[in-house]
Amino acid sequence: MPTQPLSQKEIEDRLRELPGWSVDADRLTRTYRLGDHFAATALVVHVAQIQQELDHHSDLTLGYNTVAVAVSTHSAGGALTEKDFELAERVDRIAPGHGAN
Repeated sequence: MPTQPLSQKEIEDRLRELPGWSVDADRLTRTYRLGDHFAATALVVHVAQIQQELDHHSDLTLGYNTVAVAVSTHSAGGALTEKDFELAERVDRIAPGHGAN
């Protein structure tokens, strides 16, 4: 069963629950700052584990002390869906444990 795209209002409502996240070029995005490269790399590995659990994968960009996350749902034509927000919420829950802000 395909995942249904969220309406603009649903996206705006969900974004209010996720400070730091925004929509850029039809993708849900956020960049986290961490203490150093090792902490950033550890966050990437933890996010990859969550993505495998959800069977929903984002683009991750690893910098020296940053991790950028960008996600949309390919099976919904690149639109934002509930799956994207679920992934964002899970990442937000684990990021502080890595020292991310």
